[in-house]
Amino acid sequence: MPTPSKSSRRRSYASPSSSIIMVMSLMAFFTVPLVLSCLVITVSSSCTQLDKDSLLDFYNNISTEPHSPLNWSSSVDCCSWEGVLCVESNMGNGDQRVIGLLLPSRGLTGSISPALTNLAGLSQLNLSHNRLSGNLPTQFFSLLSHLQSIDLSYNRLSDELPASVVNNNDKTSSIIQEVDLSSNLFQGTLPSSFLQYLGAAAAAGTLTSFNVSNNSFIGPIPTSQLCINDSLISLDLSYNKFNGSIQSGLGACSKLEIFRAGFNFLSGPLPSDLFGAVSLREISLPLNQLSGNVDDGIARLTNLTVLALYSNKFRGLIPRDIGKLSKLEKLLLHINNLTGTLPPSLVNCVNLVELNLRVNFLKGNLVDFNFSGFQRLTTLDLGNNNFTGTLPITLYACKSLAAVRLASNDLEGQITPDIIGLESLSFLSISTNYLRNFTGAMKILAGLKNLSSLVLSKNFYNETMPYDERLVGPGGFQKLQVLSLGGCNFTGQIPRWLARLRMLEVIDLSFNLMTGSIPPWLGTLPQLFYVDLSHNQLTGVFPAEPIGFPALTSQQTNDRIVRSYLELPVFIVPQNAYQQQYNQLSNLPPAIYLGNNGLSGNIPKEIGLMKVLHQLDLGGNNFSGGIPVQISNLTNLEKLDLSGNQLSGEIPSSLESLHFLSFFTVADNDLQGEIPRGGQFDTLPPSSFSGNPKLCGSAIQRSCYSPPSDSTTLNKKTTRNKSKIIGLSLAVSFAVVCIIIVYTVRTLFKRRINPRGDPDEIEQESTFADYNNGFYPEVDKKAGQVVLFPNKANEIKDLTMSEILKATENFSLANIIGSEDCGFVYRATLPDGNKLAIKKLAGESALTEREFKAEVEALSTARHKNLVALLGYCVHDSFRLLIYSYIENGSLDYWLHEKAGTAFQLDWPTRLKIARGVTCTLGYIPPEYGQASEATLRGDVYSFGILMLELITGRRPLDMCKTKMPMEQVLWMQQMRSEGKQDQVFDPLLRGKGFEEEMRQVLDVAFTCVSQNPFKRPSIREVVDWLKNVGSAKQHQNED
Repeated sequence: MPTPSKSSRRRSYASPSSSIIMVMSLMAFFTVPLVLSCLVITVSSSCTQLDKDSLLDFYNNISTEPHSPLNWSSSVDCCSWEGVLCVESNMGNGDQRVIGLLLPSRGLTGSISPALTNLAGLSQLNLSHNRLSGNLPTQFFSLLSHLQSIDLSYNRLSDELPASVVNNNDKTSSIIQEVDLSSNLFQGTLPSSFLQYLGAAAAAGTLTSFNVSNNSFIGPIPTSQLCINDSLISLDLSYNKFNGSIQSGLGACSKLEIFRAGFNFLSGPLPSDLFGAVSLREISLPLNQLSGNVDDGIARLTNLTVLALYSNKFRGLIPRDIGKLSKLEKLLLHINNLTGTLPPSLVNCVNLVELNLRVNFLKGNLVDFNFSGFQRLTTLDLGNNNFTGTLPITLYACKSLAAVRLASNDLEGQITPDIIGLESLSFLSISTNYLRNFTGAMKILAGLKNLSSLVLSKNFYNETMPYDERLVGPGGFQKLQVLSLGGCNFTGQIPRWLARLRMLEVIDLSFNLMTGSIPPWLGTLPQLFYVDLSHNQLTGVFPAEPIGFPALTSQQTNDRIVRSYLELPVFIVPQNAYQQQYNQLSNLPPAIYLGNNGLSGNIPKEIGLMKVLHQLDLGGNNFSGGIPVQISNLTNLEKLDLSGNQLSGEIPSSLESLHFLSFFTVADNDLQGEIPRGGQFDTLPPSSFSGNPKLCGSAIQRSCYSPPSDSTTLNKKTTRNKSKIIGLSLAVSFAVVCIIIVYTVRTLFKRRINPRGDPDEIEQESTFADYNNGFYPEVDKKAGQVVLFPNKANEIKDLTMSEILKATENFSLANIIGSEDCGFVYRATLPDGNKLAIKKLAGESALTEREFKAEVEALSTARHKNLVALLGYCVHDSFRLLIYSYIENGSLDYWLHEKAGTAFQLDWPTRLKIARGVTCTLGYIPPEYGQASEATLRGDVYSFGILMLELITGRRPLDMCKTKMPMEQVLWMQQMRSEGKQDQVFDPLLRGKGFEEEMRQVLDVAFTCVSQNPFKRPSIREVVDWLKNVGSAKQHQNED
């Protein structure tokens, strides 16, 4: 075969229409950075000077540190530069024109230079998965006159898109195919000129994909502008703030396969012409405010595999012909107002994998529906509806089912042996129905070998609990971790067969009529950490010989327990799509609930051995004697209920050391003496101590001392009081030092959480509106008084609110030096040249002005090398200021996010060192830590978890505050980890440097810290130890 000449090779590559250039372009577009670095085209001629100068200008605005630099040298032809593709120009002079700039996942920081618009031959631009920031240049979209694809996804580009596009005369020659601006910080509306241009591309039949998801765009979604022709294949507008109704026009997109617009504020009905887009494979519109009926016309979309309309306001019937959607794999219609029965045609959706219809008003006898054809179905959730009848036998033919929830319906009858056919079943919830024959049910269900969660609460009313351990054979329930049997009015005793469930972690027998004593063998179950026996008729004493409960007495044993994910989440509020739910057992607190029984005797001192315990409820019993001082050993305790007993004596002062305690009550006992002061006791309401007439103290505003009868008595009391005051002062002084460190770190790093973001949403307008009006307002001196701490007098002598306004130039945007706490830090330059850092707190604080001042004054005494000195504060109108020393070298935020274009960006060893350093700052906080607000050290652990995620991902927590909540980001990262894709959340700057295993370890630590349930967050000391061990395995391997 003859070899083509150089000129013929060049001509074939230069033709944009040829299959060769398209294949090579696509390969370059999607290739990984390692391959990209090798994608260099060798040619004899060189690129034009204009193209080269434009690329060099772009290069001068970015940095790749600490990654290897781009091989862009002015002395080398730009067509040989990394990521640059060239073809021969059509001028006939041998020059090359740049047609592609492909630098995805290359660790780029900085801004996009306007000079890119000079690349007149550019057809492909991919700068995705970098850390580019700032807004797009004004004429940036002039590139659309010749671009085929543009991908700027997963950067930090911000502000509104530029409205200025290309001239009208150029729009007719549009060839743009793919536009991806997703996962940035863009806001505002989509400019009409931009949409007009894309519409022209759609009309020309070139536009195939448009993705602006995960930004903060507002206004109506642009369906009518983009669906002018049938070229569009994918349209993703999800995770924004789009509002209004879905415009008509989608029907013109006959080739549209993916339509996503979930997690917005869309309202109104589905447009009827949507059902004309017959190529649709996915419609995803969850968490909006859409209403009306789901029209029968949806049955025309026979290619659908995903229909996700959950958490809206849809009403009416499920479309009767939905069975025509035979390719459907996910039907997610939960949390709506749907009525009627399951349409018979649904049985034809034999490819269903997930069917979720919970929280609607559906009805009908489930026996009338034939489930047997759903051989691929793994998840079925019909909970919180009005279904009737018995459990459908046809359901048991679904061999792939792993999770079934039929809770909160009107089902009756018995569980039959046919259920053993569900050989893959792991999660079963049939609570709040009318099932009967509990004994028979348990004998049958014991045969489900993979069952790990069994929820049968509020059934089997008034039956007798079978006691015989032979109820469960040796091989029964060997994987069962969760057993919930509450609210059934069971009579009898705590059954002996529970002792055979060696994997049991959670047991709920609450709200029954069970009698007898608590059996000592219950404490021998090795993994049991959650026990709820409350609201029964149990008698006897608290078993203390031995105290047992290995998972509650040993943190190491507790850590070894496998806390698996639940196949279906358990909701506190079923009507919420993702808030207040338990997705894994680790979200549950280690707890013992024995309240409202008839237990008596002393509370055993051995209870102090349960050091892992977070919640202890012994209220509403007949316990007597004193409160054992050993309870103060339960340093993780967050809830302690001893109310409604016959306890006597004093409240042990050592309970002040329970610094996580957020709920405490000893009401309605016979206690006496002074209520302890300090620590969490200063935050408790008087109701915590009511019903104890012999108690006294400031907590209930009852004096502990009678008026003096003579001078001798006065002198004795004075002496005694002085001793107490001296001791208390020493204790308080020490406690204040402890408050400081934690609260300072909270001030620096804490991020607020709100899944929808509404109450805590931070808008730039509200943040700057107070003092951004161009003049210095008159400030009320008393209301805006600046308090400077005496021990810092050597740094600044005096300061007024007016001087702060002048020093920050009315809190000018130009003086922002950092963003933390969803607030901003400003540089303040005083007349004498000294500089301060002024932190302007955003949002409303839960603390009163008095509490805020008390906390801040405690903060002022903080001294640590990792903490910036707090010099003073100011409370003025609706906002509060903190005044810090100015750090010339910049904060962590500066070095992590804003120090572009230098050789000092943070590599992974440095970031790990920072994480370890911060934990050491927190780690030396002793148990005597106390505070005046309701926040606890668990909140600090969460804040530190967010900091670790910031170090790992390179994303500011403020990025999350901007539109969606941190928790949503955390859930996304957890999802990525569960899918084995955790490396994709790592900062692109850190990838490929050989530290992936260490980053995975730190990511695991971070996830434990940001648990949605504070009960499951580790202690700071645990985090310190875990971080010390990061990389230890690698170190040992090197030593070997």
